This record gives sequence, C-alpha cells and structure tokens, in this order.
Amino acid sequence: MSESRTSFEPDDISLESLRRSFPTLTHKLDLHRQLNTIKPDLETIEERIKFQVQEFDPGISGYISYALDSSGKRIRPALVLLAARASGGSTPSHLDLAVVVELIHLATLVHDDIMDGAAKRRGKPTAFSKWGAELSVLLGDCLFCHALKISSNFSDPAIGRKIAEASNEVCSGEILQTQRRFDLKLSIAEYIKFISMKTGALFRVSTELAAMLNGCRPDEVLALRNYGDYLGIAYQIYDDCLDLAGTEGATGKTVGTDLAKGKLTLPLLHVLAQAGPAEQERLHSIILHGTPENRTELLAQVVERGGLRNAVRRVQSYLDQAIASLQVLPKTPYRETLEDIPRAVAEHVATLA
Repeated sequence: MSESRTSFEPDDISLESLRRSFPTLTHKLDLHRQLNTIKPDLETIEERIKFQVQEFDPGISGYISYALDSSGKRIRPALVLLAARASGGSTPSHLDLAVVVELIHLATLVHDDIMDGAAKRRGKPTAFSKWGAELSVLLGDCLFCHALKISSNFSDPAIGRKIAEASNEVCSGEILQTQRRFDLKLSIAEYIKFISMKTGALFRVSTELAAMLNGCRPDEVLALRNYGDYLGIAYQIYDDCLDLAGTEGATGKTVGTDLAKGKLTLPLLHVLAQAGPAEQERLHSIILHGTPENRTELLAQVVERGGLRNAVRRVQSYLDQAIASLQVLPKTPYRETLEDIPRAVAEHVATLA
C-alpha cells in the first residue's frame, strides 16, 4: 500500500474476490488417529458427560442437554486421560477430572457466544441464538457451578483448589482481553498473556492435575503442566487464525467476527507492530471506524504482509516446546500420542503459511 493513500478503499476488487485470495483451511483438524489410543476411555467420558443432565432440575434439563451435546473434539478430557496414562495410569479420579474440565470449557463457550453475538457453534445454533442472553448467561453459570461441585469430591483439596484457580484464570483472561478490545496499544506480549490465561489455563490444569493425581515427581508434574500451557497457547493462536482464514465448514462457527468486535489477534498485531507512524494511523482508523469492506481489505493486507505466516510460525514454535517438555517422562505409547497431537496441529496449520 502506498503512502499516498488516505484510507482503505475496495477499489474495483469485490469482497468475494478478496476473500478468495486468502489462504483457507477447508477441513477440520482431525485428531481421530491420535485419540483412538484412548477410545474406550473417551466413550466412558461421553457417557458421563451426558449423565450430568440428571443432576439438574428437570425444568432445565433440555437446556443442559443441548449445551452438553457437543460435536467438539473433547480435547481437554482427552489430555487428562493421556497425561494420566503417560504418568502412571488412569483412575476413577481422572475420569472425574476429565468431566470437570469439559464442563468448565462448555460453560465458557456458552458465555463466549453471548459476548461475540455468535449465531453458530460447531455447526449448530448457539444457546444465545436460540434462547437469548439472559437464559444463556444462567446456563453457563449452571455448568460452571456443577463442575466446581464435582471437583469438591477429590480427596486432595489441592486438586479442587487448582480447578477453581484455573476457572478464575479463564474468566480473568477473558475480562482482560474484552477490556482491551479496540485498544490500539495492545502488545503481542499482552496478547500472549491473555490467551495463556483464557485457553492455556484449562489445557494446563488438565495435564498437570492428571500427574498430581498419580503422585508423580515434581519435575514430571511441571513437565505436563508446561506441555498443557504451550499446547493451549498454540491452540488459541491457531483458532484466532481460523477467524481470518477458516470457513464455516471447517470451523463450525461464525467466522470473521474478531476484527469487527475489536478483538486484536496475533496476525493483525504483527502487522501493526511493523507499520510506520503514518500507516499505523490509517490502520487504526479502519479498526475503529472502518466499514465491512474496509475491514476485509485490511485483512487482505494482514495476509499479504506476513501476519498470518508469522502467527503460524509462532504456533509451530509453541508446539515444538510442548513436545520438548515431555522428555522427562518415560517413553510409552501414551507419551508418543501426547507428542503426536502437537505434530498433527502443526501439520494442519502449516497449509496457511
């Protein structure tokens, strides 16, 4: 873009043709091969999650059932079970932990969809689009509270305390990121901090507590904690890239909402950091006041100027760190599966680079 331009204009290029110029992921991330290692455990978890409906008043069971009936990957419960088997073995307490982290995750999704005004999640209408904000807020609250109720049953109070701390961290990270929407002074370091809180926390607690329940050595607990943190950060950056380069068929949710909502993600932050003062002023004008046409061309500039490539490289770096953190664990098929998950994510996201 030349310095003489005073604003982003669509010129003679249609929005659709600009969109077609973006790299796209047209298929979903597939972890079936990796998770097949613990398929019987995941089937048990699925049954347990659905059983939770019976713990609620019959008058709200339909809402709860809808929220729990997810077509998601159940990656957090899977991490609990894989980390358990990689660090000594799976116990009934690990199954409880897997249910707890998934309930907390589902609660955050219900609330996220309200804040984002999202119409679809995983290919079906969100609770927000079906029943509105008031009921959906309470639905998410019910799921949160039920998860904490289950976590109070662990014999070691440190487990329940860490689950509560992680839940607090998830919500705090979301608040901090929401506060900074449209904040043009947001740094990449702050962005990484926020996503480590709002996404990394549940990944981290899934793997760390799995090791704690097995009474592992401190270095093994730390290794699995770091693995979860690195994988969670990478996964959120990847998810943010999907808002730019995904399709609804691949993501199962409404795409293209981040910039419109003022959520500044890594691809855009990279381009802002590289821009000179005059260009930054123009970019800021589009972020704050731009039309949908202006924003689409801005996203095209983000792709052209390497913002997406930079984000992909960061994803791959965090995934490499996740794999490296596991070296202190015994080499077992379950450790190998934990290593294969970051490799599968890296292979999937590499097509965007």
